[in-house]
Amino acid sequence: MTLRIFAAAIPVLTLFMTAGCAGNDAAITKEQPSTTFKDEKTPQSLTAPQEKQHVANAIAAIVNDEIITLNDVNREAKQAIADEEKKGSVIAASREQLNQAALDRLIEKKLAAQKIRELHIVVSEDELRQAIEDVRRQNHMPTQEALVAALAVQGLSLEQYRSQLKEQIEKLKLVSMEVRAKVLVGESEIRAYYTENRAKYSEEESFRARHIFFKTGEKVTPEEIIRAKTTALAVLADAKAGNDFAELAKKFSEDPAARKDGGDLGSFKKGDMQPELEKSIQTLKPGEVSDLVSTPVGFHIIKLEARIAGAAKPFDSVKSEIEEILYRKKSEERFSQWAKDLRSKANIEIKDIEGLQ
Repeated sequence: MTLRIFAAAIPVLTLFMTAGCAGNDAAITKEQPSTTFKDEKTPQSLTAPQEKQHVANAIAAIVNDEIITLNDVNREAKQAIADEEKKGSVIAASREQLNQAALDRLIEKKLAAQKIRELHIVVSEDELRQAIEDVRRQNHMPTQEALVAALAVQGLSLEQYRSQLKEQIEKLKLVSMEVRAKVLVGESEIRAYYTENRAKYSEEESFRARHIFFKTGEKVTPEEIIRAKTTALAVLADAKAGNDFAELAKKFSEDPAARKDGGDLGSFKKGDMQPELEKSIQTLKPGEVSDLVSTPVGFHIIKLEARIAGAAKPFDSVKSEIEEILYRKKSEERFSQWAKDLRSKANIEIKDIEGLQ
């Protein structure tokens, strides 16, 4: 679920990663401010004809005595369209639906800003400076000038970005104070999730197998390939007939190690073997012998000795990961209810006006 009040619909400058938040508010460390950037410039293709001043200033909604203008809604909708087009998304919604979504976002932003003022939430200069420094460091920018240049590509000044980042940190503090700090995850919940999802927290299955190898390579003649394949098929028939596989490997395999250890490949996991061999092994049951497998280097006969189920990871090694999953889930559920309550208690008047672009 997207927490829309705190995830502004603004284009992402992919160069940047999430910024850290300075300060002593421990709850904030659960989630850090987004480094998305709001482009103040509306793309030329989306620029509407010049609205008349009285239409642009018409009231679209009143939120606790604060107004949202028609121009605000048009600007928000156009920016959302621009963001989706930059991502290559197909915009299927009607203009009316886009405008309604834009108005909803603006109402939620207004409510959040009002709540921030009510709770006297502030972002200090030190916090803001540290957040910007984190952005610069995480994106391997050696100097402040490099950061300024990257922002300029997005049509942003450093001051504009500071303002946006300050707003995001304020909203994260609001979430921490009103929602996240009140979310608790008990050990019994974590253990129950671990038990119900035991397969998810198990090591990968491993395999033990043997092989017999018949070398071809790149420089052999077609006649040599035919001879190698003929020999391989004869040995394959013996292996499928139940003859001792290890002895066949010692006698016929052209892998020097296989002649000593009976073709023992040891224990391995998915991804450890050549793709052709792995695909064949995946289809076998313990004790079964594969058909002839061709690879760029030759022909192989595989016998699967055993499938070894992955052991469950110890609870303590995954406890923090599960706690974070449950914490996020409960936070989202609590936030959804908090946002509904905040809106239901607000005095919101939607105006029925024309002129939405």
